[in-house]
Amino acid sequence: MNDIDKYIAGFPRGTQKLLEQLRATIRKAAPDAEETIKYAIPTFTFKGNLVHFAAYKNHIGFYPGAAGIEAFKKELSSYKGAKGSVQFPIDRPLPLNLISKIVKFRVKKQLLRTLSKKQSKLK
Repeated sequence: MNDIDKYIAGFPRGTQKLLEQLRATIRKAAPDAEETIKYAIPTFTFKGNLVHFAAYKNHIGFYPGAAGIEAFKKELSSYKGAKGSVQFPIDRPLPLNLISKIVKFRVKKQLLRTLSKKQSKLK
């Protein structure tokens, strides 16, 4: 059992199901990302932090960073959130297609960032 398995196991069944759906969606959208725990919550890394998620009493927190939130501001407008996070209510299905799009966007951003770092080193 890895750290994310332990994290998920600490929640009620219904919440565990949502967390597993979220995890599977992220894994499918970013197959090269690695799973870890950072800031005491599940984290996917790919050339740096990709996305984080966490469970709370009434919502699942999803943390794709400010750029991830800004790029999908319209689609996320019906959810509570902040600059780099969004809250998905526990009593509603997760917007898995939207989450997948956000994760894929973050992967592209990470690849572009890595590429621009390499190019600036060549100059």
